[in-house]
Amino acid sequence: MNIAALRLHNQQITRMRFTQPEQVVAWLGGMQGQDYPGAKWSIGLRLPDVTDADVVRAIDEGKVIRTWPMRGTLHFVAAQDVRWMLMLTSPRNIAGSASRRQNLELDDKTLARCREVFIKTLQGGKQKSREEMYAALAQAKISTEGQRGYHILWNMALHGLICFAASADKEQNIALLDEWVAPTPVKTREEALAELALRYFTSRGPATMPDFIWWSGLSAGEARLGHEAIKSTLVHETVGKLSYWMAADVVLPNEEPTIFVLPGFDEYLLGYKDRSVVLDTVHAEKVCPGGNGMFASTIVINGRVAGTWKRVIKKAGIDITATPFTSLSKADKKRFTEAAQHYGEFHKMPVKVV
Repeated sequence: MNIAALRLHNQQITRMRFTQPEQVVAWLGGMQGQDYPGAKWSIGLRLPDVTDADVVRAIDEGKVIRTWPMRGTLHFVAAQDVRWMLMLTSPRNIAGSASRRQNLELDDKTLARCREVFIKTLQGGKQKSREEMYAALAQAKISTEGQRGYHILWNMALHGLICFAASADKEQNIALLDEWVAPTPVKTREEALAELALRYFTSRGPATMPDFIWWSGLSAGEARLGHEAIKSTLVHETVGKLSYWMAADVVLPNEEPTIFVLPGFDEYLLGYKDRSVVLDTVHAEKVCPGGNGMFASTIVINGRVAGTWKRVIKKAGIDITATPFTSLSKADKKRFTEAAQHYGEFHKMPVKVV
């Protein structure tokens, strides 16, 4: 079993079966979104002939929503999924932040006042920047100093009150979720567990249960319930002591040499607890220095992380610099240049590999 090739295929990096940003996001269940420019490229590299403007349009039209579901981390999710995902994942995330709220002196009474401020400021279809929301809180004598402002936003989003909405320059404004996203069918907790497990293993397989537990942020018990509900639609193969699960109907096409330039927080690497399957441990420090949670953009050759890359956007175009872990062959240099050009096409700008 070629785990890397199957993951590239199932994550839509080599297959590309969809044409719209919201379709890719729905297929993957959620896509890490803390690095906004990189997250847009994560969507774009999985679609044919799609530009940054196309992805922004899907966001501005409310088809793709940015909020804090899995692990309480910023993700892109499809509009029809945002409510049931928050219903499923928020209780554990909120409970896990109790000591943080206490340290920030954000008790239930203060958070209830914050909720009132958000509703008053945003109701009627209004959208405000983060700074404008902080100003509204300050006017209500609620401090946003330190990490208080961010935690208030996070808490309001986890309770399903707000989400990020239309873009403004390089950021997104904030809106009331119920005004920005049309009503969607309600799922039971059992249905939501099964749906999240199905999305994960079909889009990211071959993957293990520890991978799913880590990615979802669910308890081990709940993750197993979701997996058990959809297990009959999956196949698995044991490698060492681990069982890798994936959709039963996957047919891997003939493998050809490939190179991709992925953003730093792409699901190809971040969607798994164990990343050693595609990233040699000896090189992990180069991708995430000091394990500080900041991931460099990666060069992926034939499914393996083989280096990092950086880009500098100038008026005349984009300069891209590669830092491979080992010297690239002439053929791989050519393929890297082609992959870099794809990134330029996404931004509708010329690219120079330097």
